[in-house]
Amino acid sequence: MKTAIVILNWNGRKLLEEFLPSIINFSTNNAEVYVADNSSSDDSIEFIKQNFPTVNIVINKENGGYAKGYNDALQHIKADIYCLINSDVEVTKNWLSPVIALFKSEENTAIIQPKLLDYKNKSKFEYAGAGGGFIDFFGYPYCRGRVFNHLETDKGQFNDVATIFWASGACLFIRSKVFHQLQGFDEDYFAHQEEIDLCWRVQNEGYTIKYVGASEVYHVGGATLQESNPHKTYLNFRNSLLTVLKNVPTRYLFQTIFSRLILDGIAGLKFMLELRPIHTWSILKAHLSFYRNLFKFIKKRRELQRKSNYNKHTSLVWQHFALGRKTFEELK
Repeated sequence: MKTAIVILNWNGRKLLEEFLPSIINFSTNNAEVYVADNSSSDDSIEFIKQNFPTVNIVINKENGGYAKGYNDALQHIKADIYCLINSDVEVTKNWLSPVIALFKSEENTAIIQPKLLDYKNKSKFEYAGAGGGFIDFFGYPYCRGRVFNHLETDKGQFNDVATIFWASGACLFIRSKVFHQLQGFDEDYFAHQEEIDLCWRVQNEGYTIKYVGASEVYHVGGATLQESNPHKTYLNFRNSLLTVLKNVPTRYLFQTIFSRLILDGIAGLKFMLELRPIHTWSILKAHLSFYRNLFKFIKKRRELQRKSNYNKHTSLVWQHFALGRKTFEELK
């Protein structure tokens, strides 16, 4: 089973210098390593050529963000399995073996995520994917090991193999035939939550998504856009709404969208009280962009078959903020 590890890079020379060695050391016996460059203006490409000559390079004509960046690059890479991995991820010995083994034993499994731990505090789960992703009734993503901003300590509680709803784009394995069958990521997202949309569409086609706890990687997080960046707030709120509009079954759509707009308004007020008005403005801009894209995404939803395991019972906001439930095991 041919595997290609594909690192998307944009002006990330320092990150490549720090994290590319672990990927090469622990992967080249089982996979080919690629760097897909999103039209960087730094010396990333020359650095790779001089220091890592075994690494394959694909150069995109423009910076189309995460979504278009991978869509463009993967057209030029032939493999059975793609591993899409951020440039700020450190991998560990034998991280590939349990993932590839599961792909071989389960033909219906299309996507796999390893355990994501925090590079800065390796005993903690990392925000971007932790122990595998889920989504609540209002379209809010959460993870085993991460509920909103509460991160659990890794005590082996998620050393299992589990079926999940979405896998983190920080490190996501996907069968190439499935990726191309679904025409990859939705490029209207640019970055953030495009992997949730892809995972939702993958499930609509009848495939499953798995988490493999025996495979561990460490993610820095926020290396491209930090949490304090208002543009990240804008993309997260806009793309989350677009994902709901595109994928939620019709019978739940109106109440979900209406509730989300109200909850987003409350989040905007919270930012104001925290003296972060620029993030409130980012939410307003996200809503304006959502309205501008309304008819475009309604057309997209008409082209999809909505058969996913959408959880109409769980409200993450209510359970976390009203009932004080902080860990995955406490959610009901």
